[in-house]
Amino acid sequence: MAEPGVETRTRSSVITARAAASFEPVGRSVATARAFVRDTLQGWGYSDVIDDAVVLTSELVTNAVVHAGTTADVLCLRTETGIRVEVGDRYPEREVPLQGTAESFGSPDREGGRGLLLCAALASRWGVEYTPTHKQVWFQLDLPERPVGARSAGPVIPVELLPVADAQVRVATIQIDRTGSISSWNEDAEILFGYAAEQVTGKPLTDFAAWPHTPGTGTGIADALQLSRWEGSYGIRGSDGRVIPVYASHLRVRDPQGEPSTVCLLVRDDERAILQTPLRTPQDSTDSYSAGNRSTDPFEVFIGSPAPDDLDGLLQRTVERARDMLDADAAFLLLATDDETELEVRATTGLPSARQRFARVPVEAGTGRYGSARMPAVHEDLAAVPGAVPLLSGTGMRSVVTVPLKVEGRLTGSLGVSAEAPGRYSNEEALRLQFAADRIALAVESARLGELERLRRGSLSFLVEASDLLAGTLDRDQTLALMAQMTVPTLATWCAVYTIADQASDPYLSYVLHEDEERIDGLKALLSKIAPPEPVPTPGARLWAAPGEAAHQAALRSSMRSLGLGSTPALGGGIGTTLATAAAVGGETVVLPLVARNRVIGMLTLGKPSDDHFRQEILELAEDLSRRAALALDNSRLYSERMAISRSLQRSLLPPGLPVVPNVEVEVIYRAAGEGNEVGGDFYDLFPIRDGAYGFAIGDVCGTGPEAAAVTGLARHALRLLAREGFGGPAVLERLNAAILDEGARSRFLTLLYGELWPQEDGSAVLKVVCAGHPLPLRLRQDGTVEPAAEPQPLLGVMEDLELYEQTITLDPGDVLLCVTDGITERREGTRMLGDDGLAEVLTTCTGLTAGAVAGRVLRAVERFAAEPASDDMAILVMRVPEPQK
Repeated sequence: MAEPGVETRTRSSVITARAAASFEPVGRSVATARAFVRDTLQGWGYSDVIDDAVVLTSELVTNAVVHAGTTADVLCLRTETGIRVEVGDRYPEREVPLQGTAESFGSPDREGGRGLLLCAALASRWGVEYTPTHKQVWFQLDLPERPVGARSAGPVIPVELLPVADAQVRVATIQIDRTGSISSWNEDAEILFGYAAEQVTGKPLTDFAAWPHTPGTGTGIADALQLSRWEGSYGIRGSDGRVIPVYASHLRVRDPQGEPSTVCLLVRDDERAILQTPLRTPQDSTDSYSAGNRSTDPFEVFIGSPAPDDLDGLLQRTVERARDMLDADAAFLLLATDDETELEVRATTGLPSARQRFARVPVEAGTGRYGSARMPAVHEDLAAVPGAVPLLSGTGMRSVVTVPLKVEGRLTGSLGVSAEAPGRYSNEEALRLQFAADRIALAVESARLGELERLRRGSLSFLVEASDLLAGTLDRDQTLALMAQMTVPTLATWCAVYTIADQASDPYLSYVLHEDEERIDGLKALLSKIAPPEPVPTPGARLWAAPGEAAHQAALRSSMRSLGLGSTPALGGGIGTTLATAAAVGGETVVLPLVARNRVIGMLTLGKPSDDHFRQEILELAEDLSRRAALALDNSRLYSERMAISRSLQRSLLPPGLPVVPNVEVEVIYRAAGEGNEVGGDFYDLFPIRDGAYGFAIGDVCGTGPEAAAVTGLARHALRLLAREGFGGPAVLERLNAAILDEGARSRFLTLLYGELWPQEDGSAVLKVVCAGHPLPLRLRQDGTVEPAAEPQPLLGVMEDLELYEQTITLDPGDVLLCVTDGITERREGTRMLGDDGLAEVLTTCTGLTAGAVAGRVLRAVERFAAEPASDDMAILVMRVPEPQK
């Protein structure tokens, strides 16, 4: 038999839906359980009983996980007349005290027992059940009786005070499948946004939604689509590129097969009254409400329960509640900067929010108390004091009341409401609004600090990744592309990079990027026609109005031309392109200097589309990025200059060109080791000495790089000079040896094959060669035999006294002389080396080939011998006496 006050649960009502979850015995489970019940009841459409159900669930789960110390099992049941929530724990020995017994429930001042008091006070019915392993406390909340189809009723108001809507109200109905893609798109959606159904079906809604919050700091569009029910404002990008502010109501449903989807109803933002859920009837007192003297939090009275989790949601809810509380036409909330000198617009309702978001106004806008945001202010008629509230200029608002948000005496923001009629507000409304502002100030500041912390953590990650990317290249064009790609769309909608070659040069438009690739050409054309920003070295972002003004003028001329009143539009490409470009750059544009090594080397320009503003945190992040990008860009410039100088010097060490030798084919292949090197320690030369005589050389200086290249230049120029002075081969090399030794510590030893060539009238060629420590030249005869064509002698740059001699070789028609450096013969693959024998074997396969074909076959054989790139310079010199024509 049931005791008084405790009912046994009956199941006479038909259960139409159920949801269950278990929660671990830890403190954070209470909040998770509240969210579970809230989302469940929102999904069922039972918003009238959500607040009471959440309060009761919170207390009962607290009893289970904190006091009983066991897992809490929560079961929600939907019936035809209301809902039942059952909370079970696994501590059946702990009995529930009953009314009418000596043991009381407890009091509100005690830690335990309040959940049962609340059940008795709030629930239509409640009860408890015991099993050998569980105890279950349940409560039932009945829905209030109301006419069928009526969610709630509002007061009857005069027609002139009704919300203004278009002649025919359009309600876009969009269905989103479980992947976030659009599966249906009605006719009103086509009219509102300009897309036909076949253009959007199958595409993600995120491709068209312009979500109003900063990424990473609150609920995103993907998260909102997963909630059981959601209402709020965002934007949809229309087919013309403009963002259309909308108010949306999302409801998550499932089909008979269990497949989930989300139905989205959207109207224009200024027609939100069509979809917006009406507020619950406010109570007369802001400190308490009757119904059993239940205490309540003044913050929840104003904001409603549950409060939004993210800052943007909290601020938007605040302005909406403030507007409704004072029956206003518009409301706005601004947050103060860290130095309390400016206020940044963060949330508005009833105003063109796209134009105002993140715009800034000074805290001290004028003299007197009404010119400072630190004090409450009431303006009965703004027409009498134009500019008193800059935020409302051009909006049609006449009367306004503003109050400060303060935490511990520090200004953290400003809250205001306004009306289109004059004289609507007095000091009494200012006191009511100030009371509400005092209740929410701490919550707003806490949420703002949380957002800033998340934003700063994201900024650090962004800067680390940006630094890594910028440090990974020394190519100027790639650095410019990286700068633009890191800012768009993370920091801005479009960007342009100007570079300055030197102090005497004007800024040059080097790179342009827009998040919509189809807008890049029009944007580049626009920026090319206006003067670049001044290269001011002052750090920080500064506004640049020229692009927006130029775009506005171009759009105006295009519109006049379309009406037959003007000439060709300034941007070309037709009126559509011009208007789209104007919309793309019509918002705020800022310029950040690129300063490296105390010199302005360029400017980074960031822009927003029409009516958009930058928030201060984004500008600070862009300034940090600009410093890193400037240093990377200057490094790439210095590297490019160094490489240009290096290549110019290296090219001066190479022969200007090979002369044509009568009756002798000559081919040279040269490969310098090291990235960016055109000349190393290996060198070659072929030059005329006198009529009918030619000198040739191929050598190898010890080492690679600039030091080896210096000896290369000395050797090549000395050989030409001495040979043309009439010295023979041994005398030339002996004097070159002395010149190398004169370099002292900078000298390097040199292996050199030097010779003189005389083409003969009978078709042969006579050569006199000296091989000073160099790989021996190989001679290929017509019969395929290969043999060394000289004897080894001492190398140069080691000993002062050298006794060198020259050897004479006669190349018959069809013979080939192959000369290489040790980069060819010492090519390695692990422990294997090509060597002289390997080179000779390759040469035996070259019978009958031209000099160019022989050189190419030798190079391919060397490259295929090992998989790794060559680590030493390589030079190949081939001379062939052709066979006479038959």
